[in-house]
Amino acid sequence: MKATLMRIASGVAVAGVGVLAFLFTQFGSHAQNVRLVAPSTPVPATFFGMHMHRVITTTPWPSVPFGSWRLWDSQCHWSQMQPRKGQWRWEVLDREVELAEKHNVDLLMTLGDTPTWASARPSEPRNGRFQETGGAAEPRDIEDWRNYVRTLATRYKGRIHYYEIWNEPNLPNFFSGTPEKMIELAREAYPILKQVDPTNQVVSPSAVGPTGLTWFDRYMELGGGKYADIIGFHFYVHLLPPETMLQLINPLKQSMKKYGVDDKPLWNTETGWLRTPNQMREIDPAHQAPGWTARAFIVAWAAGVQRFYWYAWDDDGGDSIPFTEFDQSTATRNARAFVEVQKWMTGSRMESCEAQAENVVCKMTRESGRPAWIVWNRTHSAQFDVPKDWGVQTAWRLSGDQSAFSGNRIEIDELPIMLEGQAGRS
Repeated sequence: MKATLMRIASGVAVAGVGVLAFLFTQFGSHAQNVRLVAPSTPVPATFFGMHMHRVITTTPWPSVPFGSWRLWDSQCHWSQMQPRKGQWRWEVLDREVELAEKHNVDLLMTLGDTPTWASARPSEPRNGRFQETGGAAEPRDIEDWRNYVRTLATRYKGRIHYYEIWNEPNLPNFFSGTPEKMIELAREAYPILKQVDPTNQVVSPSAVGPTGLTWFDRYMELGGGKYADIIGFHFYVHLLPPETMLQLINPLKQSMKKYGVDDKPLWNTETGWLRTPNQMREIDPAHQAPGWTARAFIVAWAAGVQRFYWYAWDDDGGDSIPFTEFDQSTATRNARAFVEVQKWMTGSRMESCEAQAENVVCKMTRESGRPAWIVWNRTHSAQFDVPKDWGVQTAWRLSGDQSAFSGNRIEIDELPIMLEGQAGRS
């Protein structure tokens, strides 16, 4: 859950990049050329990640599929697991690990949120839920951090394989220290995690928004790339359409290249569409909300993001694209769009993705070998001319409905449609 709107990306300029595979033009509120490259591998189930807050208490296990779960705002921050020096509370995390194993979902454990007793600034105030006084500060004694990381990793050896160093370190409400202090924490945690289990993978601290780009550049300049196997970031764009994420993704990838870490996977470890209390009406629940949900995952993969953890399944009012009804159990139309886009993408290889005026066309080869094109219009309803050589036979909609297709034109809008051809045709 966020306590600030600093993640708004509307003013971010996109850096130019080299010759890559995919092209977007005129996205968001700017007319710019942005070249993208998707991973060459098929889309894995783990690309579709989730956050859940109360799954061991009041929230039933989600009725929608997902492949990975980020443990943040899920009652297992450091401050919640070690409320006093020498005292550990494992009940919550034990149960969450058991649930993940039962449902074949892998876990990303986010480290941090310092207990008051261990904080370098124990009386430092914070805002928002789950925020313990002093929790944004680095530990006063680095040995307390070492002990926390080692104890956690040892207890869940072979059960949790991914560890993220910190959440949104560029925001003072989450980290009030300097990039130099964060480097110190990463430098200590990285070898401990590898010593406990060499298969552990470490995700860099995940910054957010335009100021996060500056923070990340400084962190990399200090040598942060040495203490990460995976690069994490949060691509929030608030009330802007999902294509606007490119205004953060591409500059970040340029920074990764600058510091020689562009060979590491890039993960979006947290993104949703957040609102203030009177802004809910600004995102149309019938078209924008489910359409933006699906487009966010499509665009992120096209841009080279290899995991995307949605925030959040059972959010309690901050998410303007809710996945559950008020019972925190019944899936909304948006959640059903999340399910459908998984069906379209999982196992598929994305070959191209480009904007054609306001229309976007992404070409895939599905696991079945059939060619498919996901198409939408970013702002309105429009007639889309379907090339005859596509050989389209079936049209799939985000509702899950499918219909035979034999014409040469189809109406599209902000809700993506998948047009599927016959195996053996390109």
